[in-house]
Amino acid sequence: MADRGEDQDAEVEDELYEVVDITDYARRHQWWSRVFGNNSGPIAEKYSVATQIMMGGVTGWCAGYLFQRVGKIAATAVGGGFLLLQIANHSGYVQVDWKKVEKDVNKAKKHLKKRANKAAPELNSFIEESTEFVKRNIVLSSGFVGGFLLGLAS
Repeated sequence: MADRGEDQDAEVEDELYEVVDITDYARRHQWWSRVFGNNSGPIAEKYSVATQIMMGGVTGWCAGYLFQRVGKIAATAVGGGFLLLQIANHSGYVQVDWKKVEKDVNKAKKHLKKRANKAAPELNSFIEESTEFVKRNIVLSSGFVGGFLLGLAS
């Protein structure tokens, strides 16, 4: 009899649990709906055109300005390094084996070509996602591009 009571308890416990299909749940309850509310979607649905252009322009200008500053610093550092290397080479402080440098550069090129072919699917999917974002938020993207160009010029 005790065996039969345990079987009934096991059946009752099995009935209490509900099987949840996680993929269906994820489709119905998206994380951005909880974070941003149910009215979250493309920016074009939430803000006016003027606001979108302003937001895109300001963020684009900031990105362009930073890109300009960091680019100048990087170019100065790389160019200065090559200049110092050439001065040291001509002064006799450093002896550069240019044949070995050329050999190593060619080996690196081959290695990069092999890795570039493997990374192509991820890159293509990123490009497709970016293109979709730009299409959905064309006004914001236009403001960003204009602001970026202004940031580069300032």
